[in-house]
Amino acid sequence: MSDVTRRDFVKAASTVTAVAATTLPAWAIEEKRDPIKIGFIGCGGRGTGAANQALTANGNAVIWAMGDAFEDRLNGSMVSLVGEQGERATVPKSRQFVGLDAYQKVIDSGVDMVILTTPPHFRPEHIAAAVKAKKHVFCEKPMAVDGAGVRSVMESAKLAKENDTNLMSGFCWRYNYPLRATMERIHNGAIGDVRSYFATYYSTPLWTKPRKDNWSDTEWQMRNWVHFDWLSGDHIVEQACHSIDKVNWAMQNVAPISATAVGGRQMHEGNERGNVYDHFGVVFEYEDGRRAHVHCRQMPFCYNDNNDYVTGSTGTCAINAWSGGPEFKGSSSWTYSGDQPNMYQVEHNELQEAIRGDRPTVNDGDFMAQSTMMAILGREAAYTGQRVSFNDALNSTTRLGPTEYAFGKLEMPPVSEPGNTKLNR
Repeated sequence: MSDVTRRDFVKAASTVTAVAATTLPAWAIEEKRDPIKIGFIGCGGRGTGAANQALTANGNAVIWAMGDAFEDRLNGSMVSLVGEQGERATVPKSRQFVGLDAYQKVIDSGVDMVILTTPPHFRPEHIAAAVKAKKHVFCEKPMAVDGAGVRSVMESAKLAKENDTNLMSGFCWRYNYPLRATMERIHNGAIGDVRSYFATYYSTPLWTKPRKDNWSDTEWQMRNWVHFDWLSGDHIVEQACHSIDKVNWAMQNVAPISATAVGGRQMHEGNERGNVYDHFGVVFEYEDGRRAHVHCRQMPFCYNDNNDYVTGSTGTCAINAWSGGPEFKGSSSWTYSGDQPNMYQVEHNELQEAIRGDRPTVNDGDFMAQSTMMAILGREAAYTGQRVSFNDALNSTTRLGPTEYAFGKLEMPPVSEPGNTKLNR
């Protein structure tokens, strides 16, 4: 494969282009076709929420098939969905698939669209399989855990465009009405040219699952997936990617040229905490000299914060993700006064509208791949202790995790050591 460059990403990825059409495909005319059949792959909490929102978005949709590596997760999810949505979420045993190959069985079961919410390590393979089968896709963030995975996602995004099938990401802030309006104002010059960006994602540690006697090494790690870098990408990729996506959005989807970072594992204890870090501080450098700074941590008993501070040539904008709208300084005052629907629901509303043909086809592929790659770049800079270029991280041969999947013995991955850990080129 030829080297992928930053130019592949420098596109107007977040702008929807209206496409004129004289006729609609048969699947888009709701009154003339069967209900939209949804395949649900990865039955955890966020996935169950996404499936519920997909059904809420369209009364002519059903959960047709479900798949998960673990039967208890699938069963618990269906109980929850049936409680919310009734018969439309009731999946017969013949279309309930369990195991590491469940994703392919769901895709092959006759579905129209899939919801992909397994641990991120598996996302590139699952996206590729779904797009190849010409299914509409909702894929939760992040889209990969290493450069090889991002390169696969980029290829899938291109194929989805060729197929004219929808590919929507779980970067939910892109579907937040107030933030959309805020970014529009920033891009229209409300604070002048964006010079720098500072984002925080300070939060508490996530859950752990104590090991059971009948769990293999693989199952134990997968049950604690957020704490293993090969499964989650580490928390800068799995969680703080939301903040990094907002950086990417404000910078109009122009990729940085490099990153330097600090990070470590100061308060994580116990095997269930895997091998991930508990704090990162990253500086992204852009070709024109701009800088974006992202700080994130998952530590107990500490100050929590999720804010964004954008500095422009004529003013600033502060965005509080948890408690309020934007605050502009140095320019005319402005307060968002429009609708504020749940952004998770907006995602699925707009996806279902696109599937029905009520809006142009959605393809988030360019920005979702780039934002994921930026998060991986920040992690690699911290893991190695080096200044890492965007191109080197994207084209790296580093691949996290096993090459073959089976429930059996799996060595505990080591904690990365800056100065000793290397990025494979």
